[in-house]
Amino acid sequence: MTSSAGAPGPAVSAAAGSPGSSRGSATAGAAASGGAASVGGTAVPSAGSAVPSGSPRAQPAASAVNAGPGVASSGSGGEGDWPVYHRDPARTGVGADQPSLAAAKQAWSAQVDGNIYAEPLVVGNRVYVATENDTIYALDAGSGSVIWQKHVGEPVPRSALPCGDIDPSGMTATPAIDVARKELYAVGRFQPTQHELWVLDLDSGNEKYHRTVDPPGADPRYSQERGALSLANGRVYIPFGGNFGDCGPYKGWMIAGQQGDASGPLLNFAVPTQREGAIWAPPGAVVDGGGDLLVATGNAESAGDFDYANAVIRLSADLKMKDYWAPSDWQALSRSDTDIGSVSPTLLEGNQVFQIGKAGVGYLLNAGNLGKIGGEAFKAQVCRAGFGGTAYQPPLLYVPCTDGLIALRVQPNHFDIAWRVSGQQLNSPIVAYGSVWSVDGGSATLFQVNPADGSVRNRLQLPGPTVAHFLTPTAAGGKIFVTSGKNVLAFGG
Repeated sequence: MTSSAGAPGPAVSAAAGSPGSSRGSATAGAAASGGAASVGGTAVPSAGSAVPSGSPRAQPAASAVNAGPGVASSGSGGEGDWPVYHRDPARTGVGADQPSLAAAKQAWSAQVDGNIYAEPLVVGNRVYVATENDTIYALDAGSGSVIWQKHVGEPVPRSALPCGDIDPSGMTATPAIDVARKELYAVGRFQPTQHELWVLDLDSGNEKYHRTVDPPGADPRYSQERGALSLANGRVYIPFGGNFGDCGPYKGWMIAGQQGDASGPLLNFAVPTQREGAIWAPPGAVVDGGGDLLVATGNAESAGDFDYANAVIRLSADLKMKDYWAPSDWQALSRSDTDIGSVSPTLLEGNQVFQIGKAGVGYLLNAGNLGKIGGEAFKAQVCRAGFGGTAYQPPLLYVPCTDGLIALRVQPNHFDIAWRVSGQQLNSPIVAYGSVWSVDGGSATLFQVNPADGSVRNRLQLPGPTVAHFLTPTAAGGKIFVTSGKNVLAFGG
């Protein structure tokens, strides 16, 4: 998909307010547009709350979403906010249950200056989106009008890269918002080829600081920042993989910087392989209640001994490896480019972790002891291939696959298939307003699915003919927000 760096300014079908200014500045809209909500922890029910199979619930169980001391304050907003990928540090993808949207309809559509791969974020009455043209927008959630926009640099054209499938390559990963600090964190690719972290004031869009965050010694032409940013432990965590096509001398990295620090040292973790081993799944790192990070890696050039390719790795807050798991066929998966890391790990109730990859095999791991090589507690074929990010509302786990959306009923050391929506490539789902929501990439359609039995309640056409890979919707303020190409759309009652 292409996006011209010289594209016209945003057009809004429910017009109010004017586009912002050019590079290096931000234009604030009317004060009545609504500011960032005050910080507040996400309310969750008690861990012992019983949930019948398939029944909707306003929030996931506490063990699935509670970020723990020192973690919830970063990237956690008020009850109606959606400040990070899939709403919370654990990436549960579960929003409010009310209002019930029996048959959603389009409320507004806005056009921005570049294609959008990142998930929209919502704080208060504002929707924040980042584009491949290295521009960040704040839109009014009620009308789609532009409150401010900030063009922070020039993206890298595909012709300047050795491989890849995004043109131009700018801000691909989902940013992260710290509601308490009123800061938005976004990483983009900038000419000539470097990756930079930009921190903007949430209310005005004004720059607080920016800095280069490329992994040490790595050639940025071969690295790509695809996974969502995470905020935890007073740090921002940034995953790296490679371009589409796996060209050149890249490997998987996690980079971490202290929030508010524009020039201090960056922490880093490199996947200990000669090449590849990308950390590239769209949800990025998953943060548990103690502040540890769980990441999944892709295939690598594994010549002999285990090199942490096709693995789930637990990292400490300062990016030290604490534990890992890999399937016993990790080396064969590397030879066939069948990544375990095409989906980020999922934290489950009962101290479990779920993982699936391109082979479509689902694994249950013990969160306290991941199991090293071949030490999973349970595994079973789930689908053809898994890609993107899951959603988890106990007891059901929703898994995006190339041959449909799969709902798994999870128990201790076991899961079975509750239902599936077959025939479509349904991307990373969320659960909100009594439905499961997922975008079919092939037909550019937003599916609204009954979580109890998988029946399709509604199909909502998006501007097409196709949409970006691994798109995922957002739920806030009684609306569903989703992107398609250069368009941001809102659906409501």
